[in-house]
Amino acid sequence: MEKGNNVARNDIVERELKPASGMLMMIICILGFLAGVFLCIVGGVQMADMMWSTGLSAVIIVLGVICVLLFPVLAAGLKIVNPNEALVLTLFGKYHGTIKKDGFYFVNPFSTGFNPTAASVMEELSEIVDTTKNKKGQKTKGSSNKKVSTKTITLNNSQQKVNDVHGNPIIIGSIVIWKVANPTKAVFNVENYFEYLSTQCDSTIRNTARLYAYDSVEDADEMTLRGSSLEIAERMKEELQTKTMNAGIEILEVRITHLAYAEEIAAAMLKRQQAAATIAAKEKIVEGAVGMVKMALDKLEGDDLVILDDERKAAMVSNLLVVLCGDKEAQPVVNSGSIY
Repeated sequence: MEKGNNVARNDIVERELKPASGMLMMIICILGFLAGVFLCIVGGVQMADMMWSTGLSAVIIVLGVICVLLFPVLAAGLKIVNPNEALVLTLFGKYHGTIKKDGFYFVNPFSTGFNPTAASVMEELSEIVDTTKNKKGQKTKGSSNKKVSTKTITLNNSQQKVNDVHGNPIIIGSIVIWKVANPTKAVFNVENYFEYLSTQCDSTIRNTARLYAYDSVEDADEMTLRGSSLEIAERMKEELQTKTMNAGIEILEVRITHLAYAEEIAAAMLKRQQAAATIAAKEKIVEGAVGMVKMALDKLEGDDLVILDDERKAAMVSNLLVVLCGDKEAQPVVNSGSIY
């Protein structure tokens, strides 16, 4: 019972916020700040000229100072959410809500955006951006973004060496098309949902590749990595979706982009494939040759063109099979004597 309660306390239910429009509040903040500056100036002038009582001037100055300090604080609650983005807010360490709809909003000024993945993403971007310089020769730096992108993203999983069901080492690579479906789970349930997805993708590919053979010649109905790549990719998608569901990630598609034997066995496996292809081709050739020989004998006997005994039939079958199954063209030999 205690374990169930712990799970319930740790499971954060997403609450979508529908805050007020930020345009009206922005105008109020600007006017309020300007009014505070005006009151401070008027109160200071009146106090200097002694036109009003000192107490009234002090009250005006205090009101002006309050406006100057209050409205910039309220302006901190203005938030912009772009299309295909979400903003997860916390208030004094507790989950406050999530804004999913794009627009300009006003929220509690003390609420802050929460996205622990943003720091690592900005570090990676800064390493790329720092390699370039602006026109003044200064390095360009990005700013932190606490919003969670809900756009469709492609993860290009690096090629990795795994063993198939027969223990043969193979090189396999894939791409994963995904997006964040639940921003609240993505930022609260895992530390970094980018790294989490990449790790789970590696694990899923390894576990799935070990269940199938790279290729199979004996059993044509057997699922293989090479022959059933679409079906196996669909199974990878289902398994990966199960593992990433708690991170609020939706897997749209998984595709196998690279599949080959490892270098140490590639040459041997190539010979094996060539031998299997040669055997299969020979089987087709022999099957067709036997049918053609049978058809030739039936035609000769059916039309009463030539009456052949068993010995002559055997010789004719042998000659026809040599001609039809040979790798090189046969050289015709004209028999000027009797066939008997």
